[in-house]
Amino acid sequence: MTDQSVFPDPTYRDTVLAPLFDGVKAHYAGHMAAINRAHLVMLAETGILGSGDAGAIAAALRDIDAEVDLDALSYTGEVEDYFFLVEAELKRRLGDLGGALHTARSRNDMDHTLFKLALRGRVSVLLEQALTLTEALITKAEAEKATLIVAYTHGQPAQPTTWGHYLGAVIEVLLRDIARLNAAADGLEHCPMGAAAITTSGFPIDRGRVAELLGFDGPLVNSYGCIASVDYVTGLYSAMKLMFLHLGRVIQDMQFWTAFEVGQLYVPNSLVQISSIMPQKRNPVPIEHLRHLASATVGQCDAIVGVMQNTPFTDMNDSEGEVQQLGYAAFERGARVLQLLTALIPACRVNADRVRGTTDAACITITELADTLVRDEGLTFRAAHEIAAATAKAVIAEGAALGDGFSAFSAAFETLTGRTPRLDETAFRTAVAPETFVARRDRIGGPGEAALREALAEYMAEAGKAREACAERENRHKTAEQRLKSAFDALLVKD
Repeated sequence: MTDQSVFPDPTYRDTVLAPLFDGVKAHYAGHMAAINRAHLVMLAETGILGSGDAGAIAAALRDIDAEVDLDALSYTGEVEDYFFLVEAELKRRLGDLGGALHTARSRNDMDHTLFKLALRGRVSVLLEQALTLTEALITKAEAEKATLIVAYTHGQPAQPTTWGHYLGAVIEVLLRDIARLNAAADGLEHCPMGAAAITTSGFPIDRGRVAELLGFDGPLVNSYGCIASVDYVTGLYSAMKLMFLHLGRVIQDMQFWTAFEVGQLYVPNSLVQISSIMPQKRNPVPIEHLRHLASATVGQCDAIVGVMQNTPFTDMNDSEGEVQQLGYAAFERGARVLQLLTALIPACRVNADRVRGTTDAACITITELADTLVRDEGLTFRAAHEIAAATAKAVIAEGAALGDGFSAFSAAFETLTGRTPRLDETAFRTAVAPETFVARRDRIGGPGEAALREALAEYMAEAGKAREACAERENRHKTAEQRLKSAFDALLVKD
């Protein structure tokens, strides 16, 4: 029986082809124009096309870009996709010569080049925002390097540190996330053009020239890998996922610290909403928005990587238009997280009274008392730990501050050692003060002033290097735009 059906089936047209066409209009039309121009320049320079033919095609491409109103286009099914629409326009203007532009290329290598170009710009913006957040955190950490906070472990008050020290830990992870994202951005910098469908071409193409004109670092070498190895997608979204997963943990700390029962972090009125019925409520809801936006970004990144799982190692639609566009929402939400954190964290301040109250109530400086007994009383750490534990237990039972617990300490010391301590009450108060605790932890990575100052300087230097790497890519892309324009315009002159 003869198949009388005509492409495209209306349902296929409306559910697949039309959305893909709209996606090209929204995301790829400009990049396709750049690929067309770069490929044409290469065909002319290698002699695959004569200068007259190349000039005629260049003029037609110029006119198409100027005259076709993208916003007014709607998918009709007359051509399969936007690529064929452009080719149909070339043939309408040039006749059979319009088909010559597609010499030595395929939609396979074009598609992955388009996707890399589209991702390149988005990653550049995200890295800029991440570095801006990093620099804001370094500035805040500098300002708060002596601001005491309570550090929690397992949800319980543990030891004193400073907000600057805490932020330093956040900065370190963020810098590592930026390094991973920078590496993923480098993975976008190799051009698939010239791979054609799978195996390159029988024509004497210059893959390096096309890569140069499009601002890539060079060709992606293996032609099969150009259309099959979508690790530029999986690597990028994996790196993005980790950044927002890690920031989500910091956001959760902020939620905990702003709880009424903890009250360690104060969010200013400009970032607080009130209840419509409970006038006493101060709701720092930007933190909640940050939490769900970060989680949604993680989920969207997972969705992209998950789509690639168990797909064949070949050209496939699973890595193309629909999926690529799905991922762009992760960039949009992620950008909102970075921007809001950049505004929120510098605006917050530590509630010193609540920090002091928790410090006193929970005896969080008791570790330094044990250390002091080892240094000044000649005890082993285990013996010192037992005395410190007995002191803390007695003070907490009395509801007193540790600094007022000298008598409890003396009793515990005499019980264990059989002698009175050499440490007098003044020295005891000094040993258990949170300022002493922090100052004595001035080793590499600690909250002490010199250690933290050195660490923050290193963070700023590392952020500067990351900016340099971003700037190098950006400069290459911008230089390539001018190079492509000059080379393309030269074809028009020849025409």
